[in-house]
Order: sequence, then C-alpha cells, then structure tokens
Amino acid sequence: MRSKFAIAAVLLVLLLGAAYVVSQRSPSKALPLEKLVIAVNTEYVGVCGVVAAQRQGYFADENLTVVVQPHSSGKSSMQAVLENRADLGTVADIPVMFAAVAGTPVRVVATLFRTEKDHGLVGRRDRGITGPASLKGKRVGVTQGTSAHFTLDVFLNWQRLSANDITIVNYKPEALPEALYKGEVDAVASWEPFLGEIRSHLGDNAVSFSGEDVYESIYNIVGMQQYVLAHPETVRRVLRALMSGNRYCRDNPEVMQPLLAATAKQTKEAVLAAWPSYHFEIELDQGLVLALEDRARWAIRNRMAASDQMPNFLEYIYLDGLSAVAPSSVTIIH
Repeated sequence: MRSKFAIAAVLLVLLLGAAYVVSQRSPSKALPLEKLVIAVNTEYVGVCGVVAAQRQGYFADENLTVVVQPHSSGKSSMQAVLENRADLGTVADIPVMFAAVAGTPVRVVATLFRTEKDHGLVGRRDRGITGPASLKGKRVGVTQGTSAHFTLDVFLNWQRLSANDITIVNYKPEALPEALYKGEVDAVASWEPFLGEIRSHLGDNAVSFSGEDVYESIYNIVGMQQYVLAHPETVRRVLRALMSGNRYCRDNPEVMQPLLAATAKQTKEAVLAAWPSYHFEIELDQGLVLALEDRARWAIRNRMAASDQMPNFLEYIYLDGLSAVAPSSVTIIH
C-alpha cells in the first residue's frame, strides 16, 4: 500500500512539474490576443532577439501577433514610432538622445543588445586615404544624427581634427556604399553590415578604421510614452518574448548566425567572426543613462540638438515593465 502511495506522489509531482513547464512556456493563454507593429532595423545583427522571438513563436506564446516593419537604421525605426506608424521600435542610443533633448515623450522599454565592434570608417586608398590623419580635407559620407555620426566626430577628435577639417556629406545608410564606389566621397562612417559590404567590394583598395574604442552601440526597444503607459501588460509580454529570443540567440548561434547573415546581408563568416563581441541581454543598466548624457553633451556642443539643456534621462526610461518581468536586470539608479 505504501508503494502505491509513493508512486501516486511521484506521479503527482511529475504532473505538477509538467503543468508548471506548460504555464511557463504559455503564460498568456488567458490574455487577449493583441496585435502590434515593431519597427526593426532588419539589416542589423543586434535585432537577433526580435528575429528569434518571431521565428521561434515566443511572441505567439504571449498571445501577441507582431508585425515586423523593416527599416535600414535605428533612426528610421525611431521616426516610424514618432509618426505612429509603429507601436515600438528598435533604436540605438543616439536617436533616443535627440528625442529626449527635444522633449519628445519617448520611453526606452529595455536595452536589447550591446557591442563595441560594429562601427567605424572605410576609405578608398586610391583617394589618398592611408591613415587617420589623411582624412583631413576629404569628403566623408555619413548618416547625420546617427551613431555613425557620433563615431565619426569622436574619431576625428582623437586625431586632433574636427568636422571643419573634412566635408561631411549626408546619405541614407543604404546609399553610403554606392556613394563611395562612385567616388562621390573619399570615405564613409557607418556600421555593419554596410562596412563589411564595402570592404568586400573594394578589396585591397579599402582602408578601415575601427570604432571599437570610440563607441559602444547600445541598442534598445522604445515606444511613445502614451502607448507604453497605456499598455503595461503588452510591454511585459513583449519583454518576456524578447528575453526568450535573446536566450535563443545566445544558446543557438549555429542556427541564428546564417539566418542573421541573410537578414543583415552579411557573410556567415563575418557574423561568426564578430559574434563573441555581441551581448544579447535584456537590461536597463546605469551605463545607458551615462551614455545618453555623453551623447547629449556632444549634440549640444555641436549645436545639433533642439535645446541646449541637458534633460533628465530617467524621465525617458520606462522602468516598471522590466522591473516586473526581471527585476535583477534593472540596475539604473532611481
């Protein structure tokens, strides 16, 4: 009789465990189906978590129907959010900073991804680009108001040069490679995958300068204050799905690397080589606040900002969502 009770107890524990697993995998079955649009820079490896969440069904597990709206830059994704063409968007720190300095009510929901090795410059050797100092007097293409613009400015400063020592030509990110090939500019400042595409096309004629020590890309998911505050449960569901997506990226690089290579228009070898520098973590870290303040000082000093006043960036970060889902991932002092 005792053995029967023991077997029954074991079965009960197993059943409860299975139920727990199912509840963890499908936490939102009681929640209503919700549709939302996420503006995504689909040509950037940093959005791996979004791609995985869509591909592996993590959004669906949260009863979310997500439309991924493709863009070629975080600046473009931010514009879609500002114009209410998307509910959320993936965007680097620079567009967030510009919006906050202008007083635009955006909210960072979480940081998706960080890396320090995907920005830089590429110049043409046959245009006299041989080293950093040779940029003086040259035409340099860049997408103004982006992380590449910040990288270029800091890089010049490190070489004891300034924006006045070069001619800056503004292009959309996807237009930069062709501008360099045609000789409209002598060098470009950009990010991957565009830099890799240019190096591959130019071969020995390419001269590269890494932005590794100049700029760390902090890639985030953002929304307008009105949407974020009105949809707290949706935000939590999105964050849970993205956490699962990022975990999948970390645990299954052999699956995601070729997929991202195709999405980001990079070679598998390029993605593989850079993979160790990619940090797929959903977080809200104090470093984000410090980075936003640093970028704001740059924009104000160069008279690119809508105001000369430093905003309180805590007012532009939504802490409640991630605090509810993963409180240990919130290290912002508040």
